Amino acid sequence: MEYQYPMDYTWSTDEIIDVIHFYEGVEKAYETGLQKDVFMRLYRRFKEIVPSKAEEKKLCNEFEEMSGYSAYRVVQAAKLLGDSDKIKM
Repeated sequence: MEYQYPMDYTWSTDEIIDVIHFYEGVEKAYETGLQKDVFMRLYRRFKEIVPSKAEEKKLCNEFEEMSGYSAYRVVQAAKLLGDSDKIKM
């Protein structure tokens, strides 16, 4: 990884760690695949920290620009899958 994750430095340490886990989940969905339930748990926690759709879009767009991985596309793919399915982008 040669990039930094987009952050809001007003978040607590635990919140920063949880957002990093979400970004790592997006990466894993692209690289090796990830169970839908695991990813959705990461996404729900991300949404607790970033409830604003505008802020979510801003952070996810920044992440996509830096990494090439689309969090939006992973979330959309997860919503179409059954509960026990694996997301592989």
